Amino acid sequence: MNELQEKLAALGLSPEQVDATLQTVADFVKSKLPDGYEGLVDGLLAGKVQDLPPLGGLFGSFKGLFR
Repeated sequence: MNELQEKLAALGLSPEQVDATLQTVADFVKSKLPDGYEGLVDGLLAGKVQDLPPLGGLFGSFKGLFR
């Protein structure tokens, strides 16, 4: 997650804009997931990845992306 925050900050976004951007993206992704999987997005953003089928493999490929 820190790496993503740093990349957004490098674009010239303020810390508040970075937080708002990440929240907007998280909300968008959550809206596209089946019911019950929204918590996975929060886990990803916190650097925690759960390997749950059938989406576990998909989310597993994102390990480390949000650290």
